[in-house]
Amino acid sequence: MAGGMLEGIRVIDLTSVVVGPLCTQILADHGAQVTKVESPQGDIGRYLGGRGRHVGMAPKFLHLNRNKRSICLDLKHPAGHAALLRLLADADVLVWNVRPDSMARLKLSYDDVRQVNPRLVYCGMFGFGQRGRYAGIAAYDPIIQGASGVAGLHEKAFGTPRYVPYVMADRTCGLIAVQMIVMALFHRERTGEGQSIEVPMFENMASQVLTEHLFNRTYVPAIGEAGDPRLLNEFYTPSATLDGYINLSANTNAQVFALFEEIGRPELKADPRFSTVAARFQNTQEYYRIRAEGLRRHTCAHWLEVFRRRDIPASPYHTLETLPDDPHLADVGLLRQREHPSEGTLIDITPANTVSSGARTDWLPAPRLGEHTDAILREAGFDDQEIAALLAQGAAHGAAADT
Repeated sequence: MAGGMLEGIRVIDLTSVVVGPLCTQILADHGAQVTKVESPQGDIGRYLGGRGRHVGMAPKFLHLNRNKRSICLDLKHPAGHAALLRLLADADVLVWNVRPDSMARLKLSYDDVRQVNPRLVYCGMFGFGQRGRYAGIAAYDPIIQGASGVAGLHEKAFGTPRYVPYVMADRTCGLIAVQMIVMALFHRERTGEGQSIEVPMFENMASQVLTEHLFNRTYVPAIGEAGDPRLLNEFYTPSATLDGYINLSANTNAQVFALFEEIGRPELKADPRFSTVAARFQNTQEYYRIRAEGLRRHTCAHWLEVFRRRDIPASPYHTLETLPDDPHLADVGLLRQREHPSEGTLIDITPANTVSSGARTDWLPAPRLGEHTDAILREAGFDDQEIAALLAQGAAHGAAADT
């Protein structure tokens, strides 16, 4: 038992790549016992994003699968399928991220598994809701970014469609799945009822984009165009200074008026184009242009000190090369060196959120494929003979000697 707010919750994790592993890692980080069930080929995330030091242990996989144990089962083999059902009998949550028809073919639909465990919280993450015409389409992050309008926002702002170079849809929907699972567990605590949860990526990302940008098309009939003009403005970028970039967000009158003073334009406080929040919104382009012009006169260090003193929200601008060295991240201990038993010394990205009590007290490194097959089967009540038979039949696999 590792401690944590979810201590005692048993999660069977059939997920791969990012959306599901992120979800189950967060559950694991807070104490859930996560059993990662992998096919003989393993989670494809083991091989995406570079070789790493050993095949099957890619860097991104290491960052998304800590605090989990891996069992390797061939779910297409009757004995492997039966072994999974034995694991599910005592589980609290089953998480998966393939198309629903794939789960049905494996005889792992909600109707199938609730016969084994009616209290189970069954959570699927997939591309498109099952009531719509896109229900059967396979989806990865770029499919959803393009379909949900994320890439189109870049086109509207800069003239060319572009995926955000970060798996935004996967990670957003993985976080939403955590919320849904924990709410379902709370509901079960009160009612005793398990349930099926669907987290469709397209609908979730469409909701995120439209909440931000439906804008004047919210009304029937529409009173204007869609799109928040502040966020789509050409100047809505990191702000150039004399020697680099900073991030700035001045919105209230107090913040904006202090900014006008610091860039040498105090008269703008009385300018009807900029004297109120509403006026600045109507004159976003000119406000951003004046601000950009003023910031180019001094260095990043100058502006960060000025804005700290005047209580104007601002921060350093980072690249992938500079972010790991940010002193605030060092203060809070977000990045720590840890020893992985097969991969050596690693930089581990620790949980960003803290709790005043009930935190997990240990750390498990991301597992090798099938590393815990034997231990998990024994905990589920399999004896030596049964385990040997599963391995001999190819229905289960242990860790290879050298991955």
